[in-house]
Amino acid sequence: MRKTLTAAVTSLAILFTMGTGSVFADTSSKTPLETVVSSVYGTPYKFGGVSTSGFDCSGFTRYVFKKMGVDLARVSTAQYQQGKAVSKSQLKEGDLVFFNTLGKGVSHVGIYIGDGKFAHSSSSKGISIDKLSNSYYKARYVGAKRILSQYSYSVYAAES
Repeated sequence: MRKTLTAAVTSLAILFTMGTGSVFADTSSKTPLETVVSSVYGTPYKFGGVSTSGFDCSGFTRYVFKKMGVDLARVSTAQYQQGKAVSKSQLKEGDLVFFNTLGKGVSHVGIYIGDGKFAHSSSSKGISIDKLSNSYYKARYVGAKRILSQYSYSVYAAES
């Protein structure tokens, strides 16, 4: 268990502490997050989808985090219960961002990639990048969660 946790913390510590450049920057300098998102960019939207043949929003976030060694809940409302709340002004690459797109609380999730942008599975565009400042998403923003706690960062730093 400790070895698995250490591997997950190591993967995510690298993910969260590396640059905040564009997902489509020079491939030699891509973060692990950018590499995974780039590998599925453009994959079509599929309701209930959890694979590279099609993703829904939470299927996409779960897929990306699984590639990083972290298990997320399956649906956006359950993912919103994980991690620690973080203010919009404190967002870091890899934070989950949540939206109310159906008028009933959390119904959409994406992954913050830096520079005010997030990656998500859009029902009209599939895996794509949008700005948090886009009027549609700005009006529907609910909050953000950081999956790694400060304690996890400390554990990783102590073991490095």
